[in-house]
Amino acid sequence: MLFSDIPGQQKIKQQLIGTVNDERISHAQMLLGPEGSGKLALAIAYAQYINCHNRTDDDACGYCPSCVKYNKLIHPDLHFVYPVAVTQKVDKKPTSEQFLTEWRQTLANTHYHPSLMQWYEAIGIEKKQGIINADDCNNIIHTLNYKSYESDYKVMIIWMVERLFHSAAPKLLKILEEPPDRTLFILVAENHEQIINTIISRTQIVKIPKYSDEAVAGYLQQQFGKEGNERNKMINLANGNLKEAIEMASTTGVDDFNFTTFREWMRLCYKGDYKALYNFVSKISKIGREKQKSFLNYGLKIVRHSLLNHYGKHELIRMDGEELQFLQKFSNFIHSGNAAEFADLFNEVSYHIERNGNASVLFMDASIRANKIMAMKPKQITT
Repeated sequence: MLFSDIPGQQKIKQQLIGTVNDERISHAQMLLGPEGSGKLALAIAYAQYINCHNRTDDDACGYCPSCVKYNKLIHPDLHFVYPVAVTQKVDKKPTSEQFLTEWRQTLANTHYHPSLMQWYEAIGIEKKQGIINADDCNNIIHTLNYKSYESDYKVMIIWMVERLFHSAAPKLLKILEEPPDRTLFILVAENHEQIINTIISRTQIVKIPKYSDEAVAGYLQQQFGKEGNERNKMINLANGNLKEAIEMASTTGVDDFNFTTFREWMRLCYKGDYKALYNFVSKISKIGREKQKSFLNYGLKIVRHSLLNHYGKHELIRMDGEELQFLQKFSNFIHSGNAAEFADLFNEVSYHIERNGNASVLFMDASIRANKIMAMKPKQITT
């Protein structure tokens, strides 16, 4: 992975390259950014640049022995750790090394922009939640205590470090603080609040912004030949998330699951049709936790955009077609008196799903509460 393979993000690329050219590489860095912002791709490009034999002022060469191995993700001094769980293939004590083939294939399939849900689907645990466990932490320590095979730096990339199991975290603290010579940790994360403070305190944080619309547009045209209205719709829906744009361009187009399902849910909640809601909840409870969390995040997006529509900020709304029509109608039920309640509701359900709560109970309770929230009147402002 070369820096030139990643669209946009020029400021971040220059910042990372500068640490190499100025010989001030921090031994533990955290690339922190939203889904689809290219943080994993940047981490790999950064590691490749550091170990390239013929690097230029702005990128790795791409053809030296080190780069050839990095391009195939088979370099002996490049190591990955990521969330895993028990599967049909690995029925006990799963570790990242046992899923390395699936990992390489997932990166290739997603253009180095995987989501947690895509990774879970690739290894067959979409209805479970993976963790970075104690066995993987022991393997990190064991692996990095050996000398590098052929490069200046041994590189350990830990993807989705917020999935680090709390009881396993202490195993990493000492090696993060005092790593072996010429060892580089690159932690990749999306949610700052879910990361253990003692891990954060031992890393240098590099904040990765979402992609610009121009970067997404250029990538869709160059990689997928997308142009015109089709590309513009993908750009609007992606909203800087290149993972979403790639997924839409790689398949049949725009996936309307969240929109159509949320529209159905809110209509049933408004009607108070509890028999139909029971059937709805039965379906939504079977789709897997990551999809449920994505669905609830979409609900938060709708609430936010409804407020924008309510207050006339139409230029900030990135929707069109049926989705925009639904938003315009739904925004009639969103106001200063209940927007916070809707947001708290969706966040609360997502929180409990993250912690293995019973999805059927959570969504049925949320449906009843949503019915009451939609009936709330706007707050009266007194002076």
